Amino acid sequence: MKAIRWFVNFVDRLNEKVGVAVSWLTSLLVLTVCIDVFTRYVLKTSSVAVQELEWHIFATIFLLGAAYTLKHNKHVRVDVFYMNFSPRGQALANCIGSLLFLLPFAVMAIWASQNFVINSFNLSEISPDPGGLPARFILKSMIPIGFSLICLQGLSMACRSFVQFLNGGIDVLKENAE
Repeated sequence: MKAIRWFVNFVDRLNEKVGVAVSWLTSLLVLTVCIDVFTRYVLKTSSVAVQELEWHIFATIFLLGAAYTLKHNKHVRVDVFYMNFSPRGQALANCIGSLLFLLPFAVMAIWASQNFVINSFNLSEISPDPGGLPARFILKSMIPIGFSLICLQGLSMACRSFVQFLNGGIDVLKENAE
């Protein structure tokens, strides 16, 4: 139980810190979009680098923030049956869902992206567009990093849910979570 508590708290703290850090990128994204809109519609000019920077920032927010969203139970869920379950039933559904659906999908995404990322690093991939951003391989590396964070959070969620199920629906690990 001590090892499970340590693991759950470690992963929760990690994803909390990553999520808070990544949340600051939303301000940068808003600023970048405002600059793009201003230059495009007021100055009648456009920059490929600024447009690419918008989707680079958005992709980073999405990929690195997904585990934070999962940690806070703010992900998309179809609650047709789940909302009527007891806390113990919800814990069982979370545990099974994590182990059978979330973790295999995350592992598959990590595995499927590895050659994509390695090839991008080996080529020192840059934007194919004139005036585009360099170092596209850094953005592509966010795919396995983001899914690794999701995988860790899924394991944490499965462990927490399993312990909650064993304790009759009471989350005994909750007091130590952030």
